Amino acid sequence: MIGIAVVGYGYWGPNLVRNISEAAGAHLVSVCDLNVERLAAVKSRYPAVTITDKFEEVLRDPKVDAIAIATPVSTHFKLAMQAMMAGKHVFVEKPMASTTEEAARMVEEAARRRLVLAVDHTFVHTGAVRKMCELVESGLGDMYYYDSVRVNLGLFQHDVSVIWDLAVHDLSILDHVVQERPVAVSATGMSHVLGEPENIAYLTLFFESKLIAHIHVNWLAPVKVRRTLIGGSNKMVVYDDLEPSEKIKVYDKGITLNPNSQAYGEKVHQMMVGYRSGDMWAPKLDMTEALKRELDQFVECIEQNSRPITDGQAGLRVVRILEAASRSLAQRGRIIELEEARRIA
Repeated sequence: MIGIAVVGYGYWGPNLVRNISEAAGAHLVSVCDLNVERLAAVKSRYPAVTITDKFEEVLRDPKVDAIAIATPVSTHFKLAMQAMMAGKHVFVEKPMASTTEEAARMVEEAARRRLVLAVDHTFVHTGAVRKMCELVESGLGDMYYYDSVRVNLGLFQHDVSVIWDLAVHDLSILDHVVQERPVAVSATGMSHVLGEPENIAYLTLFFESKLIAHIHVNWLAPVKVRRTLIGGSNKMVVYDDLEPSEKIKVYDKGITLNPNSQAYGEKVHQMMVGYRSGDMWAPKLDMTEALKRELDQFVECIEQNSRPITDGQAGLRVVRILEAASRSLAQRGRIIELEEARRIA
């Protein structure tokens, strides 16, 4: 049994505690939080679990093999590094760090100590995104675009902008689904609360191929929207996370091109571009809770000394884009080239 401690029992911590307490092969050893009322709630629901407000006690506990960190982003680097230096495997909330440099150091530390470093990119483990990945690999053809809208009213964050809070989800999905890394990013946005980070933003990601990705995130929308469109040369996909059952819909629609057309004048466009409209179908999805699947994989990776799907490298790639997008945002949308971007087979 892998002993796991949870640090941070705020918004996401209770979900981690619940899933770890139910995970096969894992044992919830302790929960650490600075808020004594939160710790009292843990003790009431999980009387056998040790509670503490001192992180040092978690680090010293020999029964703790791994630490799940669900604290503010600004604390991730310090806590994760201390945990790994104490020989603990780490599962850290998204985004994994505040800067690319911090994220890179976390990856290096995990590799040096041969520890598992997993980043909580939960959406990657949903049945919908896993199915979307299968479709991209098998039937969509050449990727044309990734277009996402992720908006709602709140929750305003004081330490990070809407990009670091909401766009991180789409960036992690994009990193997993698309077999190509972006080479540049442009971002525009605005803060409507004095002294607070941007609450609305638009990101555009550029690739070496003709693929383009656009992400719209907003804390000031009157409705909640979680919708993604992926266009390919063969088929197109609509992913609506708020749909209760048919979250993924596949459309056999698109265009057909005839570049060898011999037409002239006004008929050239008509001859070159044709439209195809076929069936729509909604594939059956695995409805297993994403966080459960993610934590089960984390435990399995510790046992087998293997790498999780959303490992430190995946987290680092996302932080690199977030940091570049923030720079672009500060310069009113200037295109920022991404270092070390590369096409993968």
